[in-house]
Amino acid sequence: MGVLNGKIAVVTGAGRGIGREICLSFAKEGAKVVVNDLGGDRDGTGGGKVADEVVKEIKDLGGEASANYDTVGTVQGGQGIFQTCIDSFGAMDILVNNAGILRDKTLYNMEESEWDGIMEVHLKGHYNCTRPFVRYIRDDNRLNCRILNMSSVSGLFGNFGQTNYGAAKAGIAGFTRSLALEVAKYKCTVNTISPGAATRLTIDLIEAAGRKYDENDWTQGPEQIAPVVTWLCSAAADNVTSQIIHSQAGTLGIMQQPAVIKSFTTENLWTIEQLDALMPELLEAKKHHDDEVSEKGAPEKV
Repeated sequence: MGVLNGKIAVVTGAGRGIGREICLSFAKEGAKVVVNDLGGDRDGTGGGKVADEVVKEIKDLGGEASANYDTVGTVQGGQGIFQTCIDSFGAMDILVNNAGILRDKTLYNMEESEWDGIMEVHLKGHYNCTRPFVRYIRDDNRLNCRILNMSSVSGLFGNFGQTNYGAAKAGIAGFTRSLALEVAKYKCTVNTISPGAATRLTIDLIEAAGRKYDENDWTQGPEQIAPVVTWLCSAAADNVTSQIIHSQAGTLGIMQQPAVIKSFTTENLWTIEQLDALMPELLEAKKHHDDEVSEKGAPEKV
């Protein structure tokens, strides 16, 4: 018995990398899967039918799968992905918003198309694919569904040359927090994944940073993300929602959410003199908090 027996899932951007590994993991655990992939290049241009290869892999394993080639970047594409799932399997339980592209530039050099393209696929792509599913959950009273959204350390920590990508990925974390509140009454969980893996999008960046890529090292590969996503979609994670789960370099962790660390109040409008006195205290409290979190967040060997 697989932990996803009887479940029906959609995984976007699933022709390669993290998405492919998630599809294979889902299928091994008993889920039927819609493999979505536009089949384009890493910047989102072009197209192809790489999704067919993953569908074949799943069927060769004895599983059930269907391919979809729509873009996540339009409302019509998102609706088409959802409809493929309903037409193929008659229902839907899981959505993994994994599709992504890169158009890295410093803001100084970035053109409008390089900003808009990232927002279209990443941030709006989450809207395009999630809205039909959420409407289905509500209109059909489909309980115990799962939505997994892909953020990135580029948005959660920041990264040079990725203001477009980082802004979109930070937005996805906010999207998750708000959506989790909206669908809680239907026992649907919504979580954010912060993944780190060597894929078609990132291998050259890893090597440019002076790190050696080894395709046989699972701590570098996308296969480390798949079991984490699979667990979050299982019954064991019924009460896990609105979280940011980090998986990278063989390390599994949970990230803190925005919260006030220290605060002051006053009955009158702040004066510059008050701020001169209070802001250093706030900044020192933040530094102490960051040091404490860094110490507590260090990985433990298991």
